[in-house]
Amino acid sequence: MKKTIITVVGKDTVGIIARVCTYLAENNINILDISQTIVDGFFNMMMVTDTSGTEKNIGELSVQLKQLGEEIGVTIMCQHEDIFNKMHRI
Repeated sequence: MKKTIITVVGKDTVGIIARVCTYLAENNINILDISQTIVDGFFNMMMVTDTSGTEKNIGELSVQLKQLGEEIGVTIMCQHEDIFNKMHRI
C-alpha cells in the first residue's frame, strides 16, 4: 500500500468534495480515511489515500491536484505519507 496525504483548504463552496473525490475515483485512488470541517466559511479537508492502484506517480498527482484546486478555488496539497510524517514530527 502506498499511502498519500491530501489536504484541501479554501473558502467553502458547493462541490469541493465531489470534484476531488471524482478525480480520485477516475485515477483508481482509494480513500482510507477522511476528515472535513468548515469553520467560519473556510473549508478544510484531510484525506489519507492509497495510491497503489494508480499508474500516476506522486509528482503527477501533485501537479494535477494543484491544478484542480486552482479550478475550484482551493489549495490542494498531495504528499507521500513518509514526507508528511517527517514534516509533522515533534
